[in-house]
Amino acid sequence: MRLKIATVGEPVLRTPAQALSKEQILSPSIQNLIDYMRETVRDAPGVGLAAPQIGESLQLAVIEDKAEYQKTFTEAELKERGRKVIPFHVLVNPVIELRGEPTATFFEGCLSLPGFTALVPRAKEVRVTCLDHEGEPRVIEASGWYARILQHEIDHLHGTLYIDRMQARSFSSLENYTRHWKNHSPK
Repeated sequence: MRLKIATVGEPVLRTPAQALSKEQILSPSIQNLIDYMRETVRDAPGVGLAAPQIGESLQLAVIEDKAEYQKTFTEAELKERGRKVIPFHVLVNPVIELRGEPTATFFEGCLSLPGFTALVPRAKEVRVTCLDHEGEPRVIEASGWYARILQHEIDHLHGTLYIDRMQARSFSSLENYTRHWKNHSPK
């Protein structure tokens, strides 16, 4: 079942989400929600989806960056972004630590702001401690595009959108991004 994605302006996107206990994670309702979120993010398509984006104020997100999503990029663009295939996984109650000083600035979009994009500076490396879909502790060390996805989705769990972090003058429709900026490095 594909869930409706909340769009900017809906209060759930600006409200810090509630943590889940292991018992709640293992409940049929949350396990079903995870399955529906997987279907929804794949159908969109997107590389991540946080529970607030489907109207649920819960500290839950799903992430997956398939090879097919990367086919429109050249090898040089993939390398510049540090983008690799990321298998499907679930984050529950994530805590993020930004690692190192350098940031990378690239255009970023969001399923909750359809049709728009902007340059967003993000840490190049992160460490995330969280629970997985079975309520088991996990530690994720990520860099490049994976680190960007983690930062973006965890922001959603705190009521933050990429437009809060963007370089305001870069905000653009996807049509104009494709026409004027897609083939230019943001450096």
